[in-house]
Amino acid sequence: MGKLSSRCWLALCLAGLAVAGARAATADYATIVLSVNVARPANEVWKKVGGFCGIGASLKMTCAYTSGSGDLGTVRLLAGRIQEVMVAQTAHSYTYTQPDTKVLYHGTLAVEPAGRNRSKLIYSLFYDQSGLTEQAKAQTRDQRTKAFTRVLQSMKSLAESP
Repeated sequence: MGKLSSRCWLALCLAGLAVAGARAATADYATIVLSVNVARPANEVWKKVGGFCGIGASLKMTCAYTSGSGDLGTVRLLAGRIQEVMVAQTAHSYTYTQPDTKVLYHGTLAVEPAGRNRSKLIYSLFYDQSGLTEQAKAQTRDQRTKAFTRVLQSMKSLAESP
């Protein structure tokens, strides 16, 4: 590569880094972490509420797999309109993203042991709120907190039922 080509390449690389840095600097990430104690062992809780489409009942929405069978890479469709892809999975958790939204969004459902015959259901949300006004940020946080608190309470009831 000649000197001119090397300089052009370096300039393009630096310009790319500047753009990437500007995008990262404009993001405004929010997290919401909610939990509820359950009077059942983690294995039992996960069997009742841990299926990737299991959340449909707690959200009072239909849920169907459009691809996969409930493992890593599975795509679910909630209420016939919300597409979510499982991007991570452990024995007692999964994480999903919503690829069709303009907002970077991830959610994680997990069950952790919390003592003898007890566990904790944890729902974590992570999203970019940079496109929202301060009022909309507060409203979005409040709406999501209320909605997923209801989801956790519904899952707790299901998990503790005989």
